[in-house]
Amino acid sequence: MAKMHIKLTVNNRAVEALAEPRLLLIHLLREELGITGPHIGCDTSHCGACTVDMNGKSVKSCTVFAVQASGAEITTVEGLAGADGSLHPLQEAFREHHGLQCGFCTPGMIIRAYRMLQENPNQSEAEIRHGISGNLCRCTGYLTIVRAIRAAAEQMNRAREAAE
Repeated sequence: MAKMHIKLTVNNRAVEALAEPRLLLIHLLREELGITGPHIGCDTSHCGACTVDMNGKSVKSCTVFAVQASGAEITTVEGLAGADGSLHPLQEAFREHHGLQCGFCTPGMIIRAYRMLQENPNQSEAEIRHGISGNLCRCTGYLTIVRAIRAAAEQMNRAREAAE
């Protein structure tokens, strides 16, 4: 099968690749680009472990062909950290509030939470639970995940208010 030339931005870095039309974005990220934060969980879009931010929307990268992402801006969990390696408030909150156990769902959960808080920085617990409902966790029971997201939201809101 003929490969197609694609260009995209991943974690603020311009990337070019040759991709077969049937190559999934998750496989491009992990196998071709070495970005292993998004995980391959179910290959059916049920678990959300592969969630990335694409052009300002949460997408499950196991449902997007790499060629469909040509021209897109993609952010993975690695792209949230600062250039100096400092953790994003969501990453720090997941660490501090034990929002992970095995860690398999964590990259997708953090990216989904990131997009939710960009859209509405003052979400209720019910809104958070609804917003992450497409991302499955088999370990935590979601209580600590919700706590982590709420703590990160508070920190991000304080930082935004201090900057104004």
